[in-house]
Amino acid sequence: MKKLSYVLLGLVILFFSCKQEGNKMRRKWSNLEHADVNLWADDYFHQNTVDASRVREGIIRARVDGEWHDYKTVELPDKFIKWSVENRMETFERVRKNQMPRLAGPHNGMVATYGIRRLDSQFKINNAVKGMGFMPREDKIKEVIDLLESTKDSDFETHLKVLEDLYNHVDEYFTRKALLSLELYTTKEFETHTFLNEMVNPAVSIVFLDIPSFEVKAIAQLIHPNDPQLTEYEKDIVHYANLIHSYFHGKFTKTFIAVVYHVIEVYDNTPGRGGKGIRIMPPLP
Repeated sequence: MKKLSYVLLGLVILFFSCKQEGNKMRRKWSNLEHADVNLWADDYFHQNTVDASRVREGIIRARVDGEWHDYKTVELPDKFIKWSVENRMETFERVRKNQMPRLAGPHNGMVATYGIRRLDSQFKINNAVKGMGFMPREDKIKEVIDLLESTKDSDFETHLKVLEDLYNHVDEYFTRKALLSLELYTTKEFETHTFLNEMVNPAVSIVFLDIPSFEVKAIAQLIHPNDPQLTEYEKDIVHYANLIHSYFHGKFTKTFIAVVYHVIEVYDNTPGRGGKGIRIMPPLP
């Protein structure tokens, strides 16, 4: 009986100790834009739920729903590439005429995520619009970076012509197996719900509102500029993503987190006579 009392006392102490630690974690934030987990090491983070070491083989390894899986990356199909390039060219023409770019189209992907509850919400699900574009191939990225660096101080018309030339040779310079974005707002002091979800559960769905409409299911790889474990290609990806962002939108002094969306499945979500949600990559049997 005495032994049982000691055990019960120990459990009570452990319970209140854990509760106090949890409260300490909550209290250490001055705002609620965080989760009950610390993802940072000093001034950077390293995403432990994605292993990109076999990406050259067409394999991205990720921990989804608490289990590790090997996912085969697929290429964005011709109809997606054609739609994306044509829309981007149209955007350049609208900018030349001092017209606002359309909100619909390939630049604004609606990224749906789930994984962990942020302290300001009762839910783990989240959706946010993210600007995104093509990612240079590993064998071409330094060439593209050099081109952008050598022309970044030119007038904006030169910028548009450089971008048009790149998109006119899209398969020469860019991979079809990934889309690239930036995490603009996350810092150690403020974490977006998209960031939190992608860090703990990197499976995402990206929907592009347009006619045609596409959905890309992907594995999100977050790359912090200060992560000491980055490969040479990952360093170049961060450099390029920030450079192309400033190249079109104007100079930013901060280096933002890069997000690589490794393409796993593609769906045609066009309504009416379109695909209505049929998977087009990988092709159905």
